[in-house]
Amino acid sequence: MHGAGNDFVILDARQVELPITPDGARWLADRNLGVGAEQIIRLEPTPDADVFMRIFNPDGSEAGACGNATRCVARLIFEETGRGHAVVQTIAGLLPVRALHEGLIEADMGPARLGWESVPLARAMDTLHLDMPGDPAACSMGNPHATFFVPDLAAVDVATRGPALEHDPLFPDRANIGFAQILGAQEIRLVMWERGAGMTRACGSGACATLVNAHRRGLTGRRAEVHLPGGTLTITWREDGHVLMEGPTALSFLGELDGARLAAA
Repeated sequence: MHGAGNDFVILDARQVELPITPDGARWLADRNLGVGAEQIIRLEPTPDADVFMRIFNPDGSEAGACGNATRCVARLIFEETGRGHAVVQTIAGLLPVRALHEGLIEADMGPARLGWESVPLARAMDTLHLDMPGDPAACSMGNPHATFFVPDLAAVDVATRGPALEHDPLFPDRANIGFAQILGAQEIRLVMWERGAGMTRACGSGACATLVNAHRRGLTGRRAEVHLPGGTLTITWREDGHVLMEGPTALSFLGELDGARLAAA
């Protein structure tokens, strides 16, 4: 499945054991040797929500949040239950989701976390203006984000700058790096370098973090369309601190895999 071009392999482990090693995740995410995806999603049973969603990056590491995957999983739950609302659990918390008009799905990504300890950063500083070249802002959406506001996205070499910034010592858990161009009070263009995944066509939590940081800087209102290479997401930062993301989902194909290959070391 994909949301705005951000693509996932979603595996259902609610009825059977389905262990995934880091090597197994790397194989499955490989577009030449496996299936190919920007994240691997494993659905697991939980007593606290409709489903637990575990997220693996293409490098085998585990991620805490993924907004586009949350919406894709929500669509599966809606189709199973016939309901238009559900709760998806991740290691970052509980995410309410609901069906909107014209096939759009909204995910409540929870509150943006603005303290330096919550991002986290390596030392205390103002997250609205990080002490590093480019003057980025930072926040956490269940995973760490740094947003660089630039006058012209076309002039940014994301493939070169992204890896170095992801691994900057200021980010002890690494960080997702966004490069954003403000088009107006309700419109942003964004390109993301995702921690553990590289350049992606869309990043839901990145779009949320970008809107939050843009509004904190006085560059936009609390609601804006965020245009990514794979599509557009509409982000709202409510007065209570919660960030809502709405956008499309799509099913690419269904298939079967050899579970033993996923568990191989």
